[in-house]
This record gives sequence, structure tokens and C-alpha cells, in this order.
Amino acid sequence: MTNRKKIKWANLYLILVFVLLYIPIFYLIFYSFNSGSTMSSFEGFTLDHYQTLMEDTRLLTIAINTFFLAFSSALLATIIGTFGAMGIYYTKKRRSRNTLLSLNNILMVSPDVIIGASFLIFFTFLGFKLGFISVLLSHIAFSIPIVVLMVLPKMYEMNESLIDAARDLGANNWQVLRQIILPYLTPGIIAGYFMAFTYSLDDFAVTFFVTGNGFSTLSVEIYSRARQGISLEINALSTLLFILSMILVVGYYFISKDNKPRRHKKRLAKS
Repeated sequence: MTNRKKIKWANLYLILVFVLLYIPIFYLIFYSFNSGSTMSSFEGFTLDHYQTLMEDTRLLTIAINTFFLAFSSALLATIIGTFGAMGIYYTKKRRSRNTLLSLNNILMVSPDVIIGASFLIFFTFLGFKLGFISVLLSHIAFSIPIVVLMVLPKMYEMNESLIDAARDLGANNWQVLRQIILPYLTPGIIAGYFMAFTYSLDDFAVTFFVTGNGFSTLSVEIYSRARQGISLEINALSTLLFILSMILVVGYYFISKDNKPRRHKKRLAKS
């Protein structure tokens, strides 16, 4: 088989995969404009479901709480995860470094149900009231390993001679961190933040275990409503969330794209 045929079959395979992934999403979006009350048949175009969504103060409040939770947990997890990646990288003993990295990766491969149940048992043992704080702490905990895995490869790519040169010029630890290490790690930090934000936004299993009666997230609320019957209001909400996700992806693309020329210019200036 020639290379041209291999490329052709590879492209067809990718197209098939994307079609299978996006058809359910566009199917859901399509019926969010249905004047009927079900997804069995399209009866006509309407925006009534979006209007109903905007009048549902409970769902809008939950949406705001969910995004605030995602932004907060991603921010705190990014800060902790970034310094955690530095701590793993600068651990002198190889065995200790590998142990720390393995402990970090365990949370990545552990089932969400086990993580959620563990947090529930832990909070119950401490007598900790379930609510926003318990969900926030849980989301920070499972987001930290994600950030570590995003930042750590950038640490290994960094040229140590830059740090040595900065120290030779009289820079202290804070100046080295602020002017050398953090700017170099910025792409990994941004990637880690967006990944942590996404994981927090759509998490269900862990949140379901640790949320209380006075706090809920979109995933838990949608699950509860879906059990009572499919409402096209959920389709409208999912459509808006999909559009927001696309905006975040495009924003991340442009942030990463703008950051690369700046780093390249800095390297040319130093050389």
C-alpha cells in the first residue's frame, strides 16, 4: 500500500471518528429549537426553550455556581500543581522522585467512583458538612495531578543554563522563579488550567458523592432532571455550554499562538 493510500484511509478514519463524536451533539442542538416537547419529531423552529431556560432562576443559579466552582478549583489546583511539579522535578533522589510521580498518577487512573466514595467517607469521618467547600476541595484534589502532568514536561524541557546564568548575575530565588521559570512554564500552566477547568466543569461521579442538599452542579442537576423525563430546556442549556466550550478552546488556541512568538523573540534577543 502506497503512502498516498495510507494517508487517504487515515483521513477517512478521522472523518468517521469526528462524525460519530459530533452527530449526537448536533442532534441535541437541532432539537433545542424544536417547537415540540420531545426529540421524536421536529415540529417547527422556536426559541421558547431558551426563553424558558432564562426564566429558570434555579438552573441559572446552579450554572453560575458550577462555573464559579470550576474557575476557583482550577485556579487553586493550577497554583498547587505548578509548585508540585517543581517539587517533583527538583527532588534529588531519583527513587523519591519516581515515587512522588507514581503517587500523582494514581489519582489519574483511579475510577471517579472510588475517589468520590473516598472523599465522602473522609468528610463524614471528620464531621465536615457537605456543600460547596467539600465539592471545591474534592475538585482541587483530582485536578492537581492533571496540572502536574501538564507542567512537568515543560520543566524537563527547560534549559538549566538559564537559571545558572541568572544566579551568576545576582538573581535571588524569587527573581529566578518570576523571571525565568514561570515565564517558561506558562504554556504548560495555561494548558493545566484549562484541563482542570474542563474536568471540574463536567465532573459528575465525584461531585455526586460530596455535594450536599444546599449545593448542586449542572451535571448533578441535569442527571436529576433527566430521571424525571427529557426536557428540551436541557438541550438549550447544553447548546449554550457547547458554544461556551468552543469559545474557550478558540481562546486557548490564540493564547498559545500568541505566546509562542514572544518566547521565540526572547530567545533570539538572548542569543
